[in-house]
Amino acid sequence: MDFELSEEHRMIQQMVYDFAKNEIMSIIKEHDSNHTYPDELLTKLAAQGFLGVCLPVRYGGAGMDYVSLGIVSEALEWADTSVRETLAVTLALHAMPIFQWGTEAQKEKFIPPVVAGESVACFGLTEPGAGSDVGAMMSRAVREGDEYVLNGEKMWITLADLADRFLMVVKTDPDAGVRGMTAFILERGWPGLTTGTIEGKLGARASNTGWVNMENVAVPESHRIGEEGEGFKVAMSALDNGRFTVAAGGVGTMKACLEESARYAQERKTFGKAIAEHQLVQQMLAQMQQRIDVGELLVRQVGWMKNRGIRNTRETSMAKWYCTDSANTTANDAVQIHGAYGFSEEYNVERHLRNSKGAQIYEGTSQIHQLMQASYVLGQRVDRPLRCELPAYDAEEWQRET
Repeated sequence: MDFELSEEHRMIQQMVYDFAKNEIMSIIKEHDSNHTYPDELLTKLAAQGFLGVCLPVRYGGAGMDYVSLGIVSEALEWADTSVRETLAVTLALHAMPIFQWGTEAQKEKFIPPVVAGESVACFGLTEPGAGSDVGAMMSRAVREGDEYVLNGEKMWITLADLADRFLMVVKTDPDAGVRGMTAFILERGWPGLTTGTIEGKLGARASNTGWVNMENVAVPESHRIGEEGEGFKVAMSALDNGRFTVAAGGVGTMKACLEESARYAQERKTFGKAIAEHQLVQQMLAQMQQRIDVGELLVRQVGWMKNRGIRNTRETSMAKWYCTDSANTTANDAVQIHGAYGFSEEYNVERHLRNSKGAQIYEGTSQIHQLMQASYVLGQRVDRPLRCELPAYDAEEWQRET
């Protein structure tokens, strides 16, 4: 494995960090304080190619690789978790599953408007009574001729109340457990489809989170993604992508907290000297850097595996678990270094601490990932080949226009 970023990767890194500094940082505090979604950023993210960074050009993507997806995710969360969530839902949880599991006609129809920022997309798996326990899902789809009729409710869905298109996973065979799930694309405006916003969140306040209700929603067969019964596999492969962006975002949070803390520690004086000279503060700063270095290696490994078409469910789970727990610890230390000022909205570390908590919960809680890792160690879990694997990166193929 080559640990050196290519010249192209460094260009992307510079571009997205500049974007984060110039376009996000100037507005994010206001949106976070007001609990409003910065929809003005969507077209800007699309114009930079970020919403389709690792998809082929012929589908409206930027033709870059999966390592680039990690780089973009890290930089966006360096500014704010909410913006990285937009990328995760739009690309990793919606467009990429269609790229992996969809027919050619579905790829050509559904992917370009989403990565161009013309359609807002979301992903629906979680329900009021089904989060970590996906098998407890209650949403149903019944086939009637060339259509499926969907009923049920999804909860804690990012961009739910803003989305134009919904990738929903429901049960078509309730008696088959997770093997009885199927994935569908729904569109706003269809009779029986309604959404709402969940208010009063601890973090990710500049991102919309809501619910989706389906009451006798008729969905044509052409909007089914994959075969009947493949919905769980579609969802889990989508989470492999989403968790990758969450892990990379955790590195971004840690980098932001370290930068803020190192700067403050050199400016703030106590007992006649900068607090950076106190050994316990130095210890916290050193541990922050240690977590960043480990997190970067885990994220880079997953990107490398994705580029080569190697199944990476275990490695992605490990990266998500480590980086989100480490981001929360790092943000907590950053607040501690800032003292009373860290408890104030005046400094960014307060926002990073609030945001970091959510990442330990969504896309698999830290506890779920610990159990997953244990099941791999004990030989109780084995990743078997999928009918549709995520394609390995091919620069010539990805960058071909037709």
